[in-house]
Amino acid sequence: MPVLIEVNSGLEDNKSGVLPLNVKTLINDISGLHNIKVMGLMTMGPLLKNPEDYRAYFQETKKLFDDIKLTVDVKYLSMGMSDSYQIAIQEGANLVRIGTAIFGFRQTA
Repeated sequence: MPVLIEVNSGLEDNKSGVLPLNVKTLINDISGLHNIKVMGLMTMGPLLKNPEDYRAYFQETKKLFDDIKLTVDVKYLSMGMSDSYQIAIQEGANLVRIGTAIFGFRQTA
């Protein structure tokens, strides 16, 4: 099963994902599992009004990605959403999530 490791780059208590400090340990811990193939990292920064403010979170995740690439064959760096994908691409993302730009805002219950 190909997987991406979700990085909680904003260190937010209300989000899941692995804290940046623990990403390498998690990858090492699961590297021996035969049915899981780590293909890359993904992150979502905290909810911010200015897309430029995501840059530091994307830079941190890109640095982790580059470090991991030295020992693991990872291919995908998923960062950015409809409001921040341009910054994410500038910072090295090769996979973006732009659902809101395509489908519009979702109504919450």
